[in-house]
Amino acid sequence: MHDPKMKDKIEHGAGFIAALDQSGGSTPKALKGYGVEESAYSNDDEMFALIHGMRSRIATAPSFNGDKVIGAILFEKTMDGEADGKPMPTLLWERGIVPFLKVDKGLEDEADGVQMMKPMPELGALLKRAKAKGVFGTKMRSVINKASPTGIAANVKQQFEVASQILDHGLMPMIEPEVNIKSDERAECDKLVLQEITKQLDALPEDRKVMLKLSIPVEPNHYASLVDHPRVARVVALSGGFSRDEACTELAKNRGMIASFSRALLQDLRHGMTDAEFDQSLGSAIDQIAKASAT
Repeated sequence: MHDPKMKDKIEHGAGFIAALDQSGGSTPKALKGYGVEESAYSNDDEMFALIHGMRSRIATAPSFNGDKVIGAILFEKTMDGEADGKPMPTLLWERGIVPFLKVDKGLEDEADGVQMMKPMPELGALLKRAKAKGVFGTKMRSVINKASPTGIAANVKQQFEVASQILDHGLMPMIEPEVNIKSDERAECDKLVLQEITKQLDALPEDRKVMLKLSIPVEPNHYASLVDHPRVARVVALSGGFSRDEACTELAKNRGMIASFSRALLQDLRHGMTDAEFDQSLGSAIDQIAKASAT
């Protein structure tokens, strides 16, 4: 069902997963961080062309290869685009990087302390297209703001229900119930997330595995039992608003968790850099994040 070489790389490879999946709502902020102001584009097409240019520059940089980057999460338009004259998923896998696709359509307003995923009525068609393009897995994000037992249970349950559909299409789901690191109930949220994820994992059939993308916990190794769970292919961590230095320091305290950073990976890259400067900056970030993931 899964490409065996990709599966082995994701389950056992040394390194981390790059998150290059900023969507429409987060793209202006990502571009501004890259040194591209909103005045540089006048509509969504121009905006997405600029962000695709940034992602293509990353994907084709010499330092961005499978030695330390084992996977990359793509936005739908990035999956459909090209870099160096090749479809992006093809280019990535040729470089030893396993392609994933962000499939969620954003968040509902907060209710019961959480933000659920919006409906995905076209998910089936998107999964078929992704599979045909050589994508290995998916990622979907929901958010937890408060330590509500009922809210967190519903949030995690929704993630696993959609994951089942993704598995039916032969893709590996990466489940991301993000705990807001600014929550004043963060430690209690971590406990409830562990409880609910464990409950859902224990109910999975023996022939099914999922990936987990989780906020770095307050208590180091809080998710160690998930790292070791037989239904989990890999546990990855999001940076969640931490700077790269902060995220790497916190991640390194957690055995078996590897990074899947976005902002923390891209924070020092600028549009005006020469290709050599760009690759040097990117390579430095990759080295730091890979080191923090090797615990």
